[in-house]
Amino acid sequence: MAQEEKNNGEVRIGFFICHCGVNISSTVNVAEVRDYIATLPNVVISQDYKFMCSDPGQDMIKNAIKTHKLNRVVVAACSPLMHELTFRNACEKAGLNRYLFQMANIREHVSWVHDDRVKATTKAKAHARAAVSRVAYQTPLEITKSKINPDTLIIGGGIAGIQAALEIADSGNNVILVEKEPSIGGKMALFDKTFPTLDCSACILTPKMVSVGHRENIKLYSWAEVVSVSGYLGNFKVKIKKHARYVDTDKCTGCGQCWSHCPATKFPTRRQIIIGKDTLVNEKR
Repeated sequence: MAQEEKNNGEVRIGFFICHCGVNISSTVNVAEVRDYIATLPNVVISQDYKFMCSDPGQDMIKNAIKTHKLNRVVVAACSPLMHELTFRNACEKAGLNRYLFQMANIREHVSWVHDDRVKATTKAKAHARAAVSRVAYQTPLEITKSKINPDTLIIGGGIAGIQAALEIADSGNNVILVEKEPSIGGKMALFDKTFPTLDCSACILTPKMVSVGHRENIKLYSWAEVVSVSGYLGNFKVKIKKHARYVDTDKCTGCGQCWSHCPATKFPTRRQIIIGKDTLVNEKR
């Protein structure tokens, strides 16, 4: 049974604000924010502590959840990237769904970017009030497991795309590399030397290009483009459009004879030049 159902649908929020040593309290009037939030609807308890992420700080949250029958928790402290999981775990250990927790960042977003104590305190109140308002509408969620496709799609076969494809392939995963030009290599293939060592650009790039073609777990689509992407994390579906090559790629050896004897004066390219204002024509090679 959800915690809120136990409380007959009543939203009971616990608010906790951290001093973060002096990182927050030196700029924000913590006591003033604490007392302000205590006046908001659905807030049952409002407390402050020097280090909320410490064991005593987490115990404070756990005890408050059990004592005051809280079904929502808000912590105003540092970045969620640092301690959101810490506080979620604390809530979960006290019997509260981890997704009924909300964190307000009043360190990076307030105290570290302001030097006016009055204005910083006012902003901290706004951040905390927003978190309290939001958590009231949150519902319990459950963690589920689903199968994912570990294959990686890389768009762009320049030096960055090539290197990424090779490293991912070395890790044992499949890679799909899509390049809009007829050949991979990108801008680096046009350079003579590279900065700052002035090494030969082709000497560095060519072995990597060859390696891409030889890797069994790298599927290369050159002269192609991504048309659409759908799905979600771990299960994306991508539609790739391959442009006509007019050669049998299974039989082509790259000897260049067809190229040198081709009567055509223009060859496929993505590069274009603008003539006039409205006319686009393919650039001649």
